[in-house]
Amino acid sequence: MIKDLKLQWKTVKKKDTFNMSYLDMELLRFTTAGSVDDGKSTLIGRLLYDSKSIFEDQVEAIQKSSDKKGLEHIDLSLLTDGLKDEREQGITIDVAYRYFATPKRKFIIADTPGHVQYTRNMVTGASTANLALILVDARHGVIEQTRRHAIIASLLKIPHVIICINKMDLVDWSEEAYNKIMKDFEDFAAKLDIKDIHFIPISALLGDNVVNRSENMTWYNGGTLLFNLENVHIGSDENHIDCRFPVQTVIRPHSKEYHDYRGYAGRVAGGIFKPGDEVTVLPSGLESKISSIDTMNGSIEEAFAPMSVVIKLEDDIDVSRGDMIVRRNNQPEQTQDLDVMICWLNQKGPRPRAKYILRQTTNEARAMITEVIYKMDVNTLHRMEEDKEISGNDIARIRLRATKPMLVDSYRRNRNTGSVILIDEATYETVAAGMII
Repeated sequence: MIKDLKLQWKTVKKKDTFNMSYLDMELLRFTTAGSVDDGKSTLIGRLLYDSKSIFEDQVEAIQKSSDKKGLEHIDLSLLTDGLKDEREQGITIDVAYRYFATPKRKFIIADTPGHVQYTRNMVTGASTANLALILVDARHGVIEQTRRHAIIASLLKIPHVIICINKMDLVDWSEEAYNKIMKDFEDFAAKLDIKDIHFIPISALLGDNVVNRSENMTWYNGGTLLFNLENVHIGSDENHIDCRFPVQTVIRPHSKEYHDYRGYAGRVAGGIFKPGDEVTVLPSGLESKISSIDTMNGSIEEAFAPMSVVIKLEDDIDVSRGDMIVRRNNQPEQTQDLDVMICWLNQKGPRPRAKYILRQTTNEARAMITEVIYKMDVNTLHRMEEDKEISGNDIARIRLRATKPMLVDSYRRNRNTGSVILIDEATYETVAAGMII
């Protein structure tokens, strides 16, 4: 089989050059999740291989690793398992990021671990995702880790979820097994906040319904995984109503050509900005108008999330990093007291009365945990109000007190301005990621 795959790869022609610029293509970020040995890394390897997104030397490298293991086939999971421990144990420990592109769209994949003790890594990989792939072993059905990952996807407000029912070859391509798993998940997901769910029966090992349609499951009339990834609508995932522009840095070239140029660079976190718009700079409350919006390719007529741009104002007012440009009649909340749902990322729990660095968009302040309201059982969604001892991987609702007012929206309203991280002042480790309630 290895020789056949290698021969097949050598006959592949060079990729067609795309007429459109990569920079102009839409980017889809997606994350994989599932229990241990559900085949996440194999699925990503198959997706990369069948879409002709890997080089021949990479194929040869993983072929050698497969030969050392005595496998009869190329272990495509090794394309994402980059750490030595991962390759030796055959598991994913860290979040493995991979990039590939098709003529329709660019993709960034976050392959996250399936072990319970690495749940925090799934939160890391899913925090910026448009879509979550949750793998289910067709032999085992919906299990605790499946529910756990679905709950985390719901908490993180990932707009789209694809349930890949994998290893269909091990249940004789059974439509009944597929339908049972689909019903079990739909019954569980009814109480979650997931807007868009699709189900695809696949075999990552053999490639059925990954890039190419399966000849073994003619009863399935839906699209392949790659077709769904290329065509899922993500244009409305961002908040295009509430204008939010956190200032990252001030651009002052001090050159002869741009001697008086003063622009404010950052990434649009929400809404649509246009030249001539009346805006307010927070927290100062100073008002001005947008004179121009500039990019590396010149001025543009409008900017929207998640574009990175430079906004130039008509008035020379004091604006610096951490400030936010908004509309006069549509402003975020300014508060020092934050109600946050956090995932604790550190193995050690929070220290009593400890101060942390609170980072939100481009703003930063010192903060203290004033109260643990409850911990959440991520398997049942039950609130544990008696047990308030936080440790690694725990998800809890807490209250924070910052040393200065922060410019925030609820996470449900805007994932960009509604998310925070906590950093240990002593070690500079990121100890928690949070969603503002």
